[in-house]
Amino acid sequence: MIDHIDMEIIRCLRNNSRLQWKQIGEIVHMSGVAVANRIQRLEKLGVIEGYTVRLNEKLLGNIYCVFVTVMIKDYKHTKFQQFIREHDEIKEAHRVSGEPCFILKVEVPDHNRLSQFLDEILAYGYYKINISIGQFK
Repeated sequence: MIDHIDMEIIRCLRNNSRLQWKQIGEIVHMSGVAVANRIQRLEKLGVIEGYTVRLNEKLLGNIYCVFVTVMIKDYKHTKFQQFIREHDEIKEAHRVSGEPCFILKVEVPDHNRLSQFLDEILAYGYYKINISIGQFK
């Protein structure tokens, strides 16, 4: 079972996955060893699947954040999922119920790469895009 302390540990890791166990322990009023045991248990349960880093994509040159909704034609879902795995500019991919079939968060350096990327999607289906004009959370 996952309790409120586990949820607080998860919240800490979501905010900063580099926090030391001792630092998390100070927040949840436990020892670092106890926190380590809980984190290891959450990993074994599959609740924690891995750790990542957030990057400032604008500083790296990826200045266009685009949300692409894709309607797949002819049951090409499996092939499209492979397409998603092969494209690093796709930062998030969600298969959703109803229409559309997929929603993608894509980050590209310029309009030319965006145009090229969208042309590639046409092999699988149709799309609509929304360009982010600012992120507030």
